[in-house]
Amino acid sequence: MPALITVLVSWFSALLINGLLIALAQRLPLLTKAGWVHAGILGTLLWGSLGPRGWLAVVAYLALGSMVTKLGFRSKQARGLAEARGGRRGPENVWGSAATGAVLALATQLLPPQATPVLLVGFAASFAAKLADTFGSEIGKRWGRHTLLITTFRAVPPGTEGAISLEGTAASLVGSALMASLIALLGLLPTAMGWILVTVVGLLATLIESVIGATCQHRFSWLTNELVNGLQTTIAALIAMACFLLLGLPSQVVA
Repeated sequence: MPALITVLVSWFSALLINGLLIALAQRLPLLTKAGWVHAGILGTLLWGSLGPRGWLAVVAYLALGSMVTKLGFRSKQARGLAEARGGRRGPENVWGSAATGAVLALATQLLPPQATPVLLVGFAASFAAKLADTFGSEIGKRWGRHTLLITTFRAVPPGTEGAISLEGTAASLVGSALMASLIALLGLLPTAMGWILVTVVGLLATLIESVIGATCQHRFSWLTNELVNGLQTTIAALIAMACFLLLGLPSQVVA
């Protein structure tokens, strides 16, 4: 019974803290009103599962993703390449980016402690892949000089589904490494080799997402950008967790 009370108090505290923080942050031009509500739900799940470190990891992702979206925004807007709603994210963007990470965070509370390191690697990889995608897309649309379709390497206009550029791919690697570094600094990533694994997988999943965009997205009306984002983060998490187990990497979490 005392353990149950402790868990309930922890989750109630997570709800209360996130409600207060969301109320204070709503004026920031990052999310729509509905987006902020869903961000509060996501934040509660992460804080309740991983504590403030898990919450901070996703706040960092949101801040960095919003920052890179604003880079060259007027130019992208003039060319019809900018994100809708002035770059503000809605509920579909929140869950498209973070549903995989939220499930893995919850799993750390439901599965035996021995599973936590591999779940955290998957958690880290899902957000590294999403930030890599955001960095690559936004930088590529604005500064990519030669945009090619990933499946044929045929020149296509910037913003085409499945398009890549050298500048965008380099930005994806930076975004993946940056997210992996932040999660490692927060003590949620096992070992330095875990950082390398997550960084590489984040970039790989972004390239896979481009292949999905080039081959499938235009064929199926139900395959929205948000669903593709969810597939990308899930693929990243599964690849990272499988590699972590197959390589037999050390399981201690960096303090």
